[in-house]
Amino acid sequence: MKFKEFGIKKDILNAIRKAGYEEATPIQEKSIPVIMEGHDVIGLAQTGTGKTAAFALPILNSIEYRKKPRVRALILAPTRELAIQTFENFKKYGRYMDLRTVCLYGGAKKGNQIGHLRRGADIIIATPGRLLDLENEGFVKLDQVEYFVLDEADRMLDMGFIPDIRKINSMLPANRQMIMFSATMERAVENLAMEMLTNPVRIQVAPQNNAADTVEQKLIFTEGANKDIILTTFLKQEINSKENQELPRKDRKNAIVFTRTKRGADRLNKALKKHGLMSVAIHGDKTQGQRKDALDRFRSGQVSILVATDVAARGLDIPKLNYVFNYDLPEESDNYVHRIGRTGRAGESGVAYTLCCEDELSLLYEIEKLIGKEIPETETKWSIHLERKKKPSFDPRRNRRGRGGYKGGNKNFNRNNRNNSKDSKRENFKGNRHTHDSRKPHKERSSENRPESTYKKSRNENRTGKKPAIKFSRKLNENKRSAR
Repeated sequence: MKFKEFGIKKDILNAIRKAGYEEATPIQEKSIPVIMEGHDVIGLAQTGTGKTAAFALPILNSIEYRKKPRVRALILAPTRELAIQTFENFKKYGRYMDLRTVCLYGGAKKGNQIGHLRRGADIIIATPGRLLDLENEGFVKLDQVEYFVLDEADRMLDMGFIPDIRKINSMLPANRQMIMFSATMERAVENLAMEMLTNPVRIQVAPQNNAADTVEQKLIFTEGANKDIILTTFLKQEINSKENQELPRKDRKNAIVFTRTKRGADRLNKALKKHGLMSVAIHGDKTQGQRKDALDRFRSGQVSILVATDVAARGLDIPKLNYVFNYDLPEESDNYVHRIGRTGRAGESGVAYTLCCEDELSLLYEIEKLIGKEIPETETKWSIHLERKKKPSFDPRRNRRGRGGYKGGNKNFNRNNRNNSKDSKRENFKGNRHTHDSRKPHKERSSENRPESTYKKSRNENRTGKKPAIKFSRKLNENKRSAR
């Protein structure tokens, strides 16, 4: 379906055509008419299928120019990178419209953002923390918002963001239209989202938690120590090859390598450079300027390898990304979908490699359970044989623990056996200090039965008959009193 069939304004159609798009993707084809009719929406589609345009185009189409701008659309994003990318898309699609769009995010000085807000804003794209900061300082008013969008809703409504989202939602008019888009949506998170939406229309164009068909997935079982060798060997052959380096920068093959930790990203980045591979790293400890510089160098083709943590997994739109490497498997299985979704975008094809060692088999099980299929295995010189973990069988009897009870698992274990074992233990401990019967009242117990060698004397009693020593703390207090 072509964009002109939606009844979109001519200025927006010209901008879409200039961006190189003619036909809508499935998520856009189903979402745009529903949003233009004024319904609340929950949209589920894989990363790279055009979710941003699915809500940006109808919002831009409905907002009219006003001399005194007021905030009529609010879009929240979980990361700075995604907020910036969404902002760039709104500017691209609204290039011929006289609307003011402002992007607010942490990690940057407030002064420049406050200056843009003072000049007026029709559309605000923000991360929750910075938006609340500027709202508390009186620079943002949300009482006339008509559209409220949560991009990457599963992450936005995750545990850490829930209080901020609810607080922001309480500042908005009750009749605002709410739109939620994401590649993945857990059932519990979806239930929470339903609290904020009114009779939402659910739009799903592909199986939930699935990667795009344009991404070829490959799995390599290996030792953890051999991951560096496999990665550097592949990158030297594909990225650092003479044929690839002779191509124009924008046409060169490129790759994103994902690690689990920030320290791991820095270590791997240094290791790649030692092997003569030009790479850059981005993660949460980098400043906004450093992250922007690294992404600009990667997008322009100046550097062909980007090492990143999951901070880059969502929202990065790299044109024609050839390879994704999962150097470490993600701890959250849905991040796998977002990682490999960086390639195979906008109809292009890509390959995603996952390097898995024995310690990561449980993470692999969760990922394959999420996507509903096994990742095809591929052999290398350093591959090893590992068995995938199957669904663990759970027998509640084998894990039963009661207060002071026994651990289950033996059907023949009965109360008589337990009593017999206790009696046998008492027999074995005869002659020991614990030979008294603990079931008798305390007064009936006698210390005369205890062996002489183990008889414990009272605190103030001394075996030599000497006066017991004064504790240091007590002696110190007496000295203080005498000094007074």
